[in-house]
Amino acid sequence: MDQVYNVSAVRVFTLSAFSETLHHRGTIFSLTLLCYCVILFLNVSLVMTIVLDEKFHEPMYILICVSCINGLYGTAGFYPKFLVDLLSSSQAVSYGGCLCQAFVMYSFVCSDTSILAVMAYDRYLAICRPLRYHSVMTRKRLAQLVFLSWLTPFCIFSINILLTVRLTFCGADIQRLFCVNWLIVKLACPNMDTFVNNAFAFTTLSIYICHWFFIVWTYIYLVKTCVQSKEDRAKFVQTSLPQLISLVTFFVIVVSDLMHMRYASKELPQSFQNFVAIAVLFVPPVMNPLLYGFKLTKIRSRILVLLHVIQK
Repeated sequence: MDQVYNVSAVRVFTLSAFSETLHHRGTIFSLTLLCYCVILFLNVSLVMTIVLDEKFHEPMYILICVSCINGLYGTAGFYPKFLVDLLSSSQAVSYGGCLCQAFVMYSFVCSDTSILAVMAYDRYLAICRPLRYHSVMTRKRLAQLVFLSWLTPFCIFSINILLTVRLTFCGADIQRLFCVNWLIVKLACPNMDTFVNNAFAFTTLSIYICHWFFIVWTYIYLVKTCVQSKEDRAKFVQTSLPQLISLVTFFVIVVSDLMHMRYASKELPQSFQNFVAIAVLFVPPVMNPLLYGFKLTKIRSRILVLLHVIQK
């Protein structure tokens, strides 16, 4: 007879995707710790550069700062737990801890999407509506947009987690390096009605698909506008190209993970599955501060000055 869990028994989930990593745990631990230190250094450096220098207190730079803070938030939900798991004899996570991690992962990705949408809107105003830019993108308006880019995902995924809490689980095995709400819901007992969970998840996905449509439309309009003017082309390459590269990279990684999680064959190598799963927690947090730091002239100049002072 298959083992059956009741709601009181399933208080701990097992992260079973660690099977291959444990054979090289020392090497992976060292590389992961180095990676996390690099992420912290790059993002904190960029945030401090923007916060402490008043000439960067402009919407574009503030949004870059917000993006880096969001990257620190998302990676904090994964790397410390992952490092501890690599050193542990069992890769388990409590029921509450699993839900908390799932909340952080989802809200991080969706907040990043919202921030990218605000960035696209900011560049649209700056390049296509320059005379209205300062009257529209005021500090108050910017604060409202940033607040909504964080508040909306937090509210949406609070509801997702509350819908998950009401379920009874008949399984405890999550084939992942970290907790994901959709995989938690799949562990619900057959007699549990998960229609509301799936319907709300579809609604959430639809909301952020609309974000992507807005971003794509904005950049298409930006490109069409910039083609007509040499000055606008230079401004686009200098300020919008880093955001566009960040956007395309983030989109490819997120869509790849969603498609892999729902439709990929289980026969794929576990190491490949793990890489796809954690790519969103590695590539954007490392790439974005490097991209903005070296491509945007003002930030690059400021960083070079600081490095020169440190060397002295």
